[in-house]
Amino acid sequence: MTTIHPEGSIDLEVQDGVLLIGINRPNKCNGFTPKMYRELGEAYTRLDDDPSLRVGVLHAMGDHFTAGLDLPTIAPLMQRGEKAVPLGLVDPLNLGMEGYRRRIKPMVVAVQGITYTLGIELMLAADIVVAADNCRFSQLEVKRGIMATGGATLRMAERAGMGNALLHLLTGDEFNSAEALRLNFVQRVVPVGEQINEAIKIAKAIAAQAPLAVVATRQNVLKAVEQGPLVAMHDFIAVQKTLSNSEDAKEGVQSFIEKRNARFTGK
Repeated sequence: MTTIHPEGSIDLEVQDGVLLIGINRPNKCNGFTPKMYRELGEAYTRLDDDPSLRVGVLHAMGDHFTAGLDLPTIAPLMQRGEKAVPLGLVDPLNLGMEGYRRRIKPMVVAVQGITYTLGIELMLAADIVVAADNCRFSQLEVKRGIMATGGATLRMAERAGMGNALLHLLTGDEFNSAEALRLNFVQRVVPVGEQINEAIKIAKAIAAQAPLAVVATRQNVLKAVEQGPLVAMHDFIAVQKTLSNSEDAKEGVQSFIEKRNARFTGK
C-alpha cells in the first residue's frame, strides 16, 4: 500500500528507461507543498542526469492531477522571496530562469480530474500531454488577485493564439478536455483511467528511439518556438554532422540493412 506523507510526496518508479514521476497527495487534491515542489525538481534533475533514463512521465495519484499550489504552506516562501526548488536543479516549469537548469530529455504528462493553475503550467512546460476525458482545467489566478507566473501567459498564447489564451486567462473559467484539445494544450484525450497507460505507451515509444537524436530533435523544436525557425535552422548542419558520426547512427543504418529493430545506446 502506498504511504501518503502529510505534506505529500513525489514518488518515483523506473520502467524500461522511463522515469514515472507520481504526484502523491490525493487527500488534498494533490495540492503542492514546498516539500513536493522540491522533490519534483529533484525528480526532473534525476531524469536528465541518469544516462539510463530516456523519458519522463509525470502523473498523479487519485482522482485529480492537482488543484495547484497549497497556498497556506507556499505563501511564507513567497513572502520571503524564496523558491521551493533549490537553485542548480532542473526547473519543472522549464522557464530558463537564472540559476536553474532547463530540462533536456522528453517529458510526457497524464492528467485527470481537477487540473488547475500549476497543473496546467506543468503540462504546458512538458512535451506531450494525455488527458482523461473528465478533466476540469482552470487558470484562475485572476480570481485570487494575482497573475499566472509559471508559464501560462507565454505558452497558452503560443499554443492557442492570443484571443483563446486571454479568454481563459482573464476569466479564470473552467474548461474541459475537449476544449483543451481544441486549443492544443493537450495532444490526446482518452477515457478516464486510461491516461497513465497511454502516456507510458508514448514514453516507451520515444525511449526506443536513438537518445541523442531524440534530445537534438526536441531541442531544435524548442529553439524554433522560442527563438524562431531561422535561428533553429542554423543548427541543422552542425547537429546532423555530430549525430551522423555517433554509434547510434551507425546502428541505425546496420539495423536497416539487417532488417531488425535497432539497439541504441545513446552514444
